[in-house]
Formats: sequence, C-alpha cells, structure tokens
Amino acid sequence: MRVFITGGSGYIGRSTVVALIRHGMKVTALARSENSARIVSDLGATPVAGALTDTDVLREAARQADGVIHLGVDYTEGTAEIDRAAAHALQEGAGSRPYVHTGGVWVYGNTDGAVDEDAPLNPPRITAWRLENERRVLARVATGEHPVVVMPGLVYGRSGGLVQLFFVEPGRTAGAVPCVGDGSNHWALVHVDDIAELFVLAMNAPAGSAYAGVSGQNLLLADITRALSHAAGCPGRIDSLSLDEAVRRMGPIAEAFALDQQLTGARARHELGWTPTHLNALAELAQS
Repeated sequence: MRVFITGGSGYIGRSTVVALIRHGMKVTALARSENSARIVSDLGATPVAGALTDTDVLREAARQADGVIHLGVDYTEGTAEIDRAAAHALQEGAGSRPYVHTGGVWVYGNTDGAVDEDAPLNPPRITAWRLENERRVLARVATGEHPVVVMPGLVYGRSGGLVQLFFVEPGRTAGAVPCVGDGSNHWALVHVDDIAELFVLAMNAPAGSAYAGVSGQNLLLADITRALSHAAGCPGRIDSLSLDEAVRRMGPIAEAFALDQQLTGARARHELGWTPTHLNALAELAQS
C-alpha cells in the first residue's frame, strides 16, 4: 500500500512514517524544505517537494497514493484557510480511497468526567478553527469519499511535543516547571508512538469515522508537572500560574492546558483493535 503523508518530518509525523513502513507500506511525504526532505528520507520515505499551500502538488500526490494521512499544519496567519484548502485538495486526489485527517481532543473543552467522541464540543479559541474544517471533511462521505478523523490527546514521549516546549524547557531555564492553575485539572494523554499506530490503523477505518486518540491515562496536571520537574532537573519545583499569567507567558494555548479533560479512547480499541502500549506516562515524562 502506498501512503502519502503531510507533516511527515514533524513530531507525530516522524513516528507515523516509521509505523507505516514497519507495517509494510511505501510512504511518500510532503517536504517543504531540504531539511524536511532529509528527515523523511532518513526515515525511509520518499520526499515530495511542496508546502501545504501547493494544492496542485497535494492533489497529484494523493491521486498517486492508495491512502492519505494529513498531519501537517501551517501555523501562520490563515491557518484555518490553509488547512481547509489542503484538505480539500487531498480529498479530491484521494477520491474513494482512505483520507485520514488530524484533529485534536481539545475541541471538546472541559469534560464532565470521562467522555467519548459523542461528547459536546466546546473548544478553546486556539483550536476552534478545527470544528468547521472537520465538519467539511466528514461531510464528504456523502459524495463517496472515505474521510476519517483522528483526534490525538496531549501527545508526549521521545523528549518532544508540547510538554517539552512549554513545560520542560522553561523549567530548565527558570528552575521551576510552570503549572496552569492549581493542577486539579486532568489531561488526556497519549504517547507519540501509540498515536502513530492509531494513524496506521485508521487507514482501514469505516468512512465517516472519528476517533479520540487517548490511551486512557487521564492524569492530574499536578502529577504531570511534578514528573516534568524531574525531567527539567528541578525536582519538585513548580511555579503555579493564574490563567491570565499563563496566557501572558505562553499565549492562548494556556487556555487549552487549563482544560479539565478525561476521554476513554474505547472506540478505537473496539473498532480498530488499537492497543496502546505506553501506559506509565508519569514515569516516561519524568525521564523526558
């Protein structure tokens, strides 16, 4: 099977390329720079020169593949519009073949206990743009296309991701890891290698499906930041921030870190046989 992937040189993308190849698939990957091309080549994929704004390139690469995974995001002005146009081109190229689109569980906002994919949507402002794009993607099942949405939780592992950027690295610099609020909220976590396996399995999911990519580890932020303080070299030193102060330091993403989220991830397990294997997040985060 030939798979075209965007975002293949990114944090989740690298693990996904490795997982695809391990499952015997041939991978082509969008590469917008020489460095990105070198990364995906080293992983075993064939680079395709272009950016998410190059819709003709996306359409043709998708047309030549047996399936598509869209992981790339252009975090510049017009993120939503770029993503919408890229998804449209990729779906046109893929036609009736699988197209896996990346969302995120933050769109659910605060949850009332543990919920599944049918929970109400109430995203923070940083991710609100995803709602309309995902609605458009899934709506195309009515025209005979094969869209699937995978919504990762807070991804960790391999010393990367948002926890490294916004918590571990500032902790190393300041001597204390930031914590948004009092730490009584929960994060729904997933290891980067586990979510990569879910993207592979999603290639065989029914058209119109949506999956929360969470491993069932709904942990208190207080416990997470305590673990991260070990990774940052300042064990037990936590800097509790009000939401306003966190927004000033981190930007609007702090509102997402302040969410109280618990999700099950049971649908992916039951329908796709997804079996996360990294189930001791605190231990791994402490060694990040």
